[in-house]
Amino acid sequence: MTQSTNPSRRQALKFLSGVPMLPLSGLAASSVLSGCGGGGDGTPAAQAAAAATFVSASFGSMAAPLSFSNMATTYVASTLNVKLSDGSTQTSKLAYEPFFLTGTQVPDGKGGTTLAGAYYDIKNQPILDTTGATPRQFFSDAPDGTSLLNVPNPTVTGLKGKAVFAVVQFEYTTLAADGVTGMYGKLPSPIAVLTLDQDQTTGKLSLVKYHNVDTSKVHGLWITCGASLSPWGTHLSSEEYEPDAFSIATNTMFQAYSQNLYGDASANPYNYGHMPEVIVNPDGTATIKKHFCMGRISHELVQVMPDNRTALMGDDATNSGYFVFVADKEKDLSSGTLYVAKVGDGFSIDPAVGTAAPLTWIKLGSATSAEIETLANTLKPTDIMTVSKTDPALATPPVTGFTKIVANGKTEWIKINTGMEKAAAFLETHRYAALLGASMGFSKMEGTTVNAKEKIAYSALQNCQDSMVAGNAANVPGNGISIPKKLGAGVVMALNLKGGQKDTSGVAINSEWMPVDTKALLAGEDIAADALGNTANPDKIANPDNLKFSEKLRTLFIGEDSGQHTNNFLWAYNVDTKALSRIMSIPAGGESTGLHAVDEINGWTYIMSNFQHAGDSAYVKGNTTLNAAINTNYNNKFAAAVGYLTATSTSIKLN
Repeated sequence: MTQSTNPSRRQALKFLSGVPMLPLSGLAASSVLSGCGGGGDGTPAAQAAAAATFVSASFGSMAAPLSFSNMATTYVASTLNVKLSDGSTQTSKLAYEPFFLTGTQVPDGKGGTTLAGAYYDIKNQPILDTTGATPRQFFSDAPDGTSLLNVPNPTVTGLKGKAVFAVVQFEYTTLAADGVTGMYGKLPSPIAVLTLDQDQTTGKLSLVKYHNVDTSKVHGLWITCGASLSPWGTHLSSEEYEPDAFSIATNTMFQAYSQNLYGDASANPYNYGHMPEVIVNPDGTATIKKHFCMGRISHELVQVMPDNRTALMGDDATNSGYFVFVADKEKDLSSGTLYVAKVGDGFSIDPAVGTAAPLTWIKLGSATSAEIETLANTLKPTDIMTVSKTDPALATPPVTGFTKIVANGKTEWIKINTGMEKAAAFLETHRYAALLGASMGFSKMEGTTVNAKEKIAYSALQNCQDSMVAGNAANVPGNGISIPKKLGAGVVMALNLKGGQKDTSGVAINSEWMPVDTKALLAGEDIAADALGNTANPDKIANPDNLKFSEKLRTLFIGEDSGQHTNNFLWAYNVDTKALSRIMSIPAGGESTGLHAVDEINGWTYIMSNFQHAGDSAYVKGNTTLNAAINTNYNNKFAAAVGYLTATSTSIKLN
């Protein structure tokens, strides 16, 4: 398995001049200077090399894996190339370093161990899986959003280096122990803090403590997907696919979720579909809160802009939209104003189209988290609005006052109850946005990130289908989003950010970071199935999901959630050179998750990366050799990895 590395061979370099550097192995700083043309011995050549400063970085792309052994694991054959001011280039071969596989025992920081990715109920008691021959605690095969961060004045003891922390969330588990019972969305998502010992000589991160975060005060978590690090150092989580409160009585998934969390059917759907925030403590524990005022949508990933107030949010649904939340205060998401976009003429998913479609912004409302949480816990869906599946105007006798909308792929007629506009805006956000004329026509809007230097945000559309396609039942004519045919492989959109904007009622928006237009940056390509089961061009992105931008490396990292690539890939796109490089391959049938590009922590650069549900594809299950290899590597598909990209010494040649 390519995850294995030999820690005894790991050495690394960090240039005092500020060169970003992934931890390298088998290489001392003086050796690197020798490799760059210096002697490392005080000679003029060595001194000149030491004075060299960082100019740029690029990634050497790797070919997609072809052998079953490489397809069955985290395969890395890419390089990082750092250009220095003296004209030299430092090249390092990359590799993957896991902290753990889910379902294994990891240190609890108290001298014992705990189960990685384990599930707990509202009383923080283990949730047991009794479907197998022997009962065991449920654990996840789907780690997702991850943040690597520093905390001032850490109090963790027993470290050899410096304390660094990671927050990792677990979206779901695919199957119960019997290998048959589906468990998606039926368990409360766990979230954990990892205390990591950062070796100051090598940069290596070693897990010394795993702490499961108590989520009981926020009613547990529901399907936590992508995540980001706030500018003030907190982990911004997500709750994907908000449960429909109007059909909750027949939602067997949510009923199972409530039973596993509370032991009964008492879970309130209005407590889910919000934006959780995790604050790590100096001792490696954490507290958590939910922000009820950021809209109840299919939260995929939120990106807070450098102003510490403006948040662009991914909305992973059919008939989704661009949502922006502008906080009242910096570094405080507990109150603010929610906006949704209206897309103007010219929308296209073709990167060759030269113009961008303009965006204007509809104000949905202003609120505090506390007041919306109170509404969530006191109102029933019918207190807020009436929803009909048929046109009330055609009833006998006709009923007036309803508006036709399309929400989550279905046509509905809705009517807001008197005085319930605020409740509708923040608890029935998708329906209310559609009612106000927002462009609720996107499909599978995933990750968001920002290029702060150029004031450009990036947004992933995993699939361009259904509500985006003209003539589809879910498409809304005239809402600005209409493409001639499906593009299953998806696109990455670029959105220019500016200040001085007004909402559609003419009121100034208090932000310098509002998206003003949207244009396709990168697109996948659908193909007929090839010999490896790919139905999207393997040399282009397919079904983009996780997005993260590195300011120092000038690179947009793109992780795939692709049923069209047999092996999902992690890509690096240089926004200056326009070079697209494949830098990592996920085990076949798995999804690339947990992406976080970390420009610098204590002088080191990291690319966090996880995967989930290895082997979950028809191609894998139909191939005996590949299926067996994945079963061997990942505990019969029950395990998944949490880790990061690092570097090896195999490509380094010393003078």
